[in-house]
Amino acid sequence: MAERAAIVTGASSGIGLALAHMLGEEGYGLTIASRRPEKLEPAAEELRGAGYEVEALAANFGGADSEAEVQKVVAAHRERFGRLDVLCNNAGVGIGATVEEIQAKRMDIQINTNFRQIVLFYRESIELLKAAGAEHRNANVINTSSISGKVAEAWLSVYSATKHAVVGWTQAMNKELSPHGIKSCALCPAFVDTPMTDFVKGQVDADSMIRTSDIAEMVRGVLKLSPGCVVPEIIFDRPGSGLPFGDDS
Repeated sequence: MAERAAIVTGASSGIGLALAHMLGEEGYGLTIASRRPEKLEPAAEELRGAGYEVEALAANFGGADSEAEVQKVVAAHRERFGRLDVLCNNAGVGIGATVEEIQAKRMDIQINTNFRQIVLFYRESIELLKAAGAEHRNANVINTSSISGKVAEAWLSVYSATKHAVVGWTQAMNKELSPHGIKSCALCPAFVDTPMTDFVKGQVDADSMIRTSDIAEMVRGVLKLSPGCVVPEIIFDRPGSGLPFGDDS
């Protein structure tokens, strides 16, 4: 049994899978979750093949049953590992639309996936996080926001609003949970070379994008900080982007 354990959502590819690999390298037992089992299982096998202890659960955080899905993941993690030192709320979805084109269903999917399920994961995990914080004063929650959580984007208005909410929630959790040894960090990257940015790769060269390894290495550093230091957010920009903080991730 691993001495420390982590949950990573949206872990079947991209940033989530990179975070899972980094945590496995650091000796964490892993519970990974993602919406599509046909993508999640190969990711789980990849991680197990690297020698990591992995629990994998398909879960849809964007639907009407998102509360039950979050509870399922946390319960399975508790049963397998019995502790939680790092929670990576990475699952996310972006659906572009002008304001007159916004569909309620697509809006709800983004709100549920990008923000609501993060709140639920905190609530459902809080006893485990407090136990870890009481033990070593260094429990960590990593919340994937976006550069759109700092500078709003036209056409991605709902997505931008949810990512702003993630930043605000992270700030509130640092104020509320710091006495319990629990830190929160919001990741705010510009374009990252993942499947989520395939839609723009005709205009932005993938070779010029941020790497998932860049994100994972920064989080590795955050996890190694002393209990007396918190990094509330990290902005990952692209050189020469021409925008205040870069572009959307």
